[in-house]
Amino acid sequence: MSQPPLSSFPKYSGGAGAAPPPGRIAPGDPKPLLAIDALTLSIHGKPILRDLNLAIATGEILALTGESGSGKSMTAFATIGLLPHGATHTGRIALDGTDLCTLTEPQLCAIRGKDIGMVFQEPMTALNPVQTIGAQVMETILIHRAMPSAEAETRARDVLTRVGLPPDRFPLSRFPHELSGGQRQRVVIAMAIALRPKLLIADEPTTALDVTTQAQILDLLTGLVRQDGMALMMITHDLAVVSDMADRIAVMKSGEIVEQGETRQLFARMTHPYTRALFEASGHKVALPAPKDGPDPILQVTRATRDYLKPRRLFQPRQSVRAVDDVSFTIHQGERVGLVGESGCGKSTLTRAILGLEPLQEGEIRAFGHPVWPALPGALRSGLQVVFQDPYGSFNPRHRVARLVSEPFHLRPDPPTGAARRKAVEDALVAVGLQPEDADRHIHAFSGGQRQRIAIARALINAPELIIFDEAVSALDVRVRAQILDLIAELSRHRNLAYLFISHDLSVVRTITDMVMVMQAGRIVEHGPTERVLTAPEHPYTRQLIAAAPKLPDIAGGPHAATPAL
Repeated sequence: MSQPPLSSFPKYSGGAGAAPPPGRIAPGDPKPLLAIDALTLSIHGKPILRDLNLAIATGEILALTGESGSGKSMTAFATIGLLPHGATHTGRIALDGTDLCTLTEPQLCAIRGKDIGMVFQEPMTALNPVQTIGAQVMETILIHRAMPSAEAETRARDVLTRVGLPPDRFPLSRFPHELSGGQRQRVVIAMAIALRPKLLIADEPTTALDVTTQAQILDLLTGLVRQDGMALMMITHDLAVVSDMADRIAVMKSGEIVEQGETRQLFARMTHPYTRALFEASGHKVALPAPKDGPDPILQVTRATRDYLKPRRLFQPRQSVRAVDDVSFTIHQGERVGLVGESGCGKSTLTRAILGLEPLQEGEIRAFGHPVWPALPGALRSGLQVVFQDPYGSFNPRHRVARLVSEPFHLRPDPPTGAARRKAVEDALVAVGLQPEDADRHIHAFSGGQRQRIAIARALINAPELIIFDEAVSALDVRVRAQILDLIAELSRHRNLAYLFISHDLSVVRTITDMVMVMQAGRIVEHGPTERVLTAPEHPYTRQLIAAAPKLPDIAGGPHAATPAL
């Protein structure tokens, strides 16, 4: 689908003589900072982008949204000149009037970091683990020879302070592994803005962050644009994330922009079916069956306490940090419980203790009436399964799906063999919406959503009574996420499955659980029926989480009216 020329893009429609607010292209302004005109891209002959047209003005935030594979990241890579081998393209990408497509690699190197900054999705892979954060922020400054080394260190301190990492609390000598996920993302942002670039590209910068950290990063990016007048291309798959920050939104599908416009107008209009599908998936409501709690407790956590020893410096005494602090709760048959909280609150530590992977200093965890530590009997352990956040990382890529899905059979004293084993695998794949022939494929041949379905099939192969979903949908596109949540609800309906759903996304927890626990600094600070806790929270921390959660706009009275995602 070809796009309109740059001259037909939406303009600011204020009153006569009104000055355009920050982030709007003024009437008659023929020169946006970034102008992508008729960009068509293919890799080894496969079409990736088709006749793409975009414009971003100085001081404007453009949200580029769509599902994985729609071409969002490839648009960013084309803009910054980091296309893979085998890529060919036509069209024009102009930054402040200069066509980037005609520049040599040395010329592009002079622009990257200086005129265009890039914030990548995963900060731990974007940072060098053996270099300090100060050295990495200074690197961009020194490579471009913008100032001497002493001045570069001063600039690094100033930039880190600006992104919320003041040197008195976060010395330049720290390494990335000593920071949290949100702090590492702030370092990446500091690197990107060290030389005050004209254009900042942020590729899914908040996907794996909890709601409060996500809100802080979004506020930080917005503030940088408004204060410095730089342009921001914000890439995301979630419309709710950018509904409050973006001046304009462009929706991508299969390498094309199917709809774009001023944010409020686009939400009110949504002329393309794909845009409406993304909007509805962002606020998806799961048809959760009525709870059928059984009388017997499946999981009992009693005053669980877990401490870690902190790394110490030479001649300093050992200090410990309490990750889980006196936590108690019970899950019965068919009960669906959510666990929410920020990164570092103790959710993952508690999960490992429930699975019997770590001991407790105090308290006890019992599954099916037996303690999980030091070892839950194999026959009982088969009734307790887990689905991890990263399905690809939890599979051996050398094995076929049949072997991956049947791995839990080793817990059974009499696992099926031969044709019976094959049928059990195929039945599990069909139960999660896949095909029997998928058993013969390797995991790399599947999309992210399909991999998560395979992870769920592996968890179901032994017909467990309780499944722990550890951030199982946090990295998925909104439409794929909606499909996985519907699948979980369907399994709960037909199998009376109990689960503990761990997530930082309150809108997901609201729609997929009956009870919820809110965790802060290792303690459960509030618990109760999900709707009651999230509608009328009693604890200040719960209210803080709800306030930070991104919300879809409430488009009242229109044909596509919708309620907020939370």
